[in-house]
Amino acid sequence: MKKIILVVLVMMLGVQVQAQDRNARATIEVDGVCMMCKDRIEKAAIKTKGVKSAVWNVETHMLSLIFDERKTSIQTIEESLAAVGHDTKNVKATEEAYESLHHCCKYRDQAVVDEH
Repeated sequence: MKKIILVVLVMMLGVQVQAQDRNARATIEVDGVCMMCKDRIEKAAIKTKGVKSAVWNVETHMLSLIFDERKTSIQTIEESLAAVGHDTKNVKATEEAYESLHHCCKYRDQAVVDEH
């Protein structure tokens, strides 16, 4: 009887440990200047397979993420952000993607940044 209880406890512990590995949390810096940028950044992150939550702070430029490490990575998420025109520390948007941004979202232009 003790062996059965011990086996059941070990199995329950294994299931609990597996469940904890699903959701990773990370924060990355993403360039942007306004609420339009916020919407675009969050949508690009959420559309990345495995991302469960994405919240970008306009003032700090930090994107808080919850994602499944088995399905995606920070690199993949950063590439998704760059594809819609937003730079991160590790991945820069192409000129074509950056130029597709609305004129008020041109975060590389100091005059636009100063307006916000």
